[in-house]
Amino acid sequence: MTSVRRILVLECIQEVSTFNPVPSGIDDFDVRTGEALFAAHRGHDTEVGGALEAFDEAGVSAVPGFGAWAYSSTGTLAGDAFRALADGYLEAVRANPAVDGVYACLHGSMVADDEPDPEGYLLAETRRIVGWSVPIVVSLDLHGVLTRRMLEEADATVSYLTYPHVDFRSTGARAARLLLRILDDGVRPVTARVTIPALVRGEELITDTGSFGRLTRRAAALEASDGGLSAGILISNPFTDVPELQTSVFVTTDADPDRAATEALALASDFWAVHETMVQPLISLAEAVEAVRATTDGTIILTDAADATSSGASGDSNAILRALDDGGYRGTVLAPIVDAPAVTAATAAGVGGTIRTTIGGRSDPARFEPMPFEGSVVSLGDGRYTSESDGLECQAGPTAVIRNESATVVVTSRPVMLHDRSLFLAYGQDPQTFDAVVVKSPRCEPRLFDAWAAGTVHVDAPGSTSANLRSLGHTHCPRPIFPLDEAVPFIPEVELYAGGSREPADASEVMLWT
Repeated sequence: MTSVRRILVLECIQEVSTFNPVPSGIDDFDVRTGEALFAAHRGHDTEVGGALEAFDEAGVSAVPGFGAWAYSSTGTLAGDAFRALADGYLEAVRANPAVDGVYACLHGSMVADDEPDPEGYLLAETRRIVGWSVPIVVSLDLHGVLTRRMLEEADATVSYLTYPHVDFRSTGARAARLLLRILDDGVRPVTARVTIPALVRGEELITDTGSFGRLTRRAAALEASDGGLSAGILISNPFTDVPELQTSVFVTTDADPDRAATEALALASDFWAVHETMVQPLISLAEAVEAVRATTDGTIILTDAADATSSGASGDSNAILRALDDGGYRGTVLAPIVDAPAVTAATAAGVGGTIRTTIGGRSDPARFEPMPFEGSVVSLGDGRYTSESDGLECQAGPTAVIRNESATVVVTSRPVMLHDRSLFLAYGQDPQTFDAVVVKSPRCEPRLFDAWAAGTVHVDAPGSTSANLRSLGHTHCPRPIFPLDEAVPFIPEVELYAGGSREPADASEVMLWT
């Protein structure tokens, strides 16, 4: 009688900005173990949810291990917090020794005070525990930093292929099916990786319409072809300033290093041919005020990517609100902001009360100053709500809605993801009823905003996740690199990785193929 395969499922997801002065800690994570981990994901649009569906379809026994998901992407993770996460993650590995394989749902842009490559560390320690005979397959965000250690320790990597990301579930399913192919079909992954000295942003990255989408669709075709196992382009998170920050093209084949190398080189060369188009056009704060004034029919979206909590910013920027106020704009404006003391003041005043306080400028005072604000308290809440994007629970901490004659501000005690409308709607604020809406994300979810918004403008505001990358001050990433430097050369080299489950003579050795 054939025994049922047992696959250990692990998760650790956070994307940080090392330019955000506010450190993140263990309280910034939703940590779940055992069946609570699976209960949080089944039926939801997440990688783990997709993997569980694939394992169920294959009749495989998925073993719940450890899961940690950050409510938002904030500053560098404190060392003690990372050690606590790592201890829980690795204890789950030790507690489940009799598994056939490991699926690790990671991100790729976590950074700790004393560990620039937390995901690589977790994979290396997992490998040390399970040995070289147990395959490990990893799923990553395409904004992950793909490191050499990650490639050495995992058998294969699967990444998102869309931006904005709409393939969470399918990415997890792809990773699960690849893991089962290693176990049941005997495929032997070999991965070619080409690094590209480029940090990219902008509309050309939108996979439905931009040049990046043409490349990721080629990667998908490679993955689906005979002998193809996985392919992708990780453009990294440019706000995670670490020694291996760069773009990585990878192609994984079934025991065919020559094909993997040839395809990775071709994909990297085609990426480089269009990389200079991958820059986000921005307008100044003054121009943004004029754009709002000029929009007389419908709602204009003011994209404040520089304070994007989904990318690692502090969330306490008041720069656009201040510019509108200073410019004398009196249309209706909806905006989110992180300011726990302002929430405390609103709570003391109560619903219907009037408060005189300041908003913003408390977390990142080098970039923002507190802005005086007098208004009435519209509503109060505990900050728990469900994301309309993936169905997961968000925890913004005590939250208040305060309003003056022009601005309605949803004030949270802690940062949460703000790429959709969930926070606004949870507190009774429909963005469509305002003249202008500040969205703190590099890209509003098109299906949630584009159908009704009169227009979107991308504002060059200050912040720790600014698309104006030269404003940030990178010190650790490889140089020269586009767009931080001029006349950046690209001399392509291919690194070949044979897959972690077949122990090399020297695990640190990487073959170069040029």
